[in-house]
Amino acid sequence: MVERLTRLATRGSPLALWQAEAVAAKLRAVAPGIRVDLLVVDTAGDLNVDRPIGEMGGRGVFVKEVQAAVIDGRADVAVHSAKDLPSITPPELLLASVPERGDPRDALVGATLAGLAPGARIATGSARRRAQLAWLRPDLTFEELRGNIATRLAKLPAGGAIVMAAAALERLRLQPGVLDVLSVSDMVPQAGQGALALECRLGDAQSSGLLAAIDDPDAFACVSAERAFLAAVGGGCDLPVGAHATLDGAVMTIEGVFASLDGKVVLRDRRIGPRTEAASLGSDLGRSLLDAGGDLLEADAEQRTGPS
Repeated sequence: MVERLTRLATRGSPLALWQAEAVAAKLRAVAPGIRVDLLVVDTAGDLNVDRPIGEMGGRGVFVKEVQAAVIDGRADVAVHSAKDLPSITPPELLLASVPERGDPRDALVGATLAGLAPGARIATGSARRRAQLAWLRPDLTFEELRGNIATRLAKLPAGGAIVMAAAALERLRLQPGVLDVLSVSDMVPQAGQGALALECRLGDAQSSGLLAAIDDPDAFACVSAERAFLAAVGGGCDLPVGAHATLDGAVMTIEGVFASLDGKVVLRDRRIGPRTEAASLGSDLGRSLLDAGGDLLEADAEQRTGPS
């Protein structure tokens, strides 16, 4: 009997490896006897840990090399954190599966939001997190933070906090001394946060069939709506935008946020409709917030480059 082999391309961080191993376990459960190997790939985001993500092109810096490994045939499946995935899938690939989603929320590590002293420092590399926290607490100050989970935890500012995805802490079984998980009503998550996104080559029926067997249709619908929102606003890691979709039976609700970099202006809106129109709901919400926040883009561009 010929052994069936599936190769998973993944980043090499502890969290990425945990996620790839979790996918491998799911595949072995639905296809007994399958052999699953991991191909570890270095990405631009991993190799340039001292540069802000926005300077490297924003969203996509953690996925392009992983996608390339599948496109050129070195691997069969790309395993991503869905929040890292650009809103447009390369034409050679298919977003085939979103397994059951983890916690989509953000968390403060080191202090609670209410317990932070005036002017306390918050370390985060996310413009979305900075802007929403500045809206909630205009007194806070911010510093850049990059690196894997352990590196970030080691850089906790004295008297301050860092911001992390709650799902990452849960998956790595990390229990910081002080943890404040923020509600989505206070902090709208990044599109796709807490979810995994699995891609295979377009036309690879064997891989797409395997991935379909571990797909969660609810999670896929919600992530699809959030990615459609992101595509509509043209957002990435360098823009303060976020989206979060939920389902109540056949009804989807998606909430989005569009903010200025300094958090002085935060626009929020939502759409409610049938889950069968997930992409349309996300796109409509994104276009609406983009229309309302066009001036924010111009102001933020000037803030980055200086007056013309």
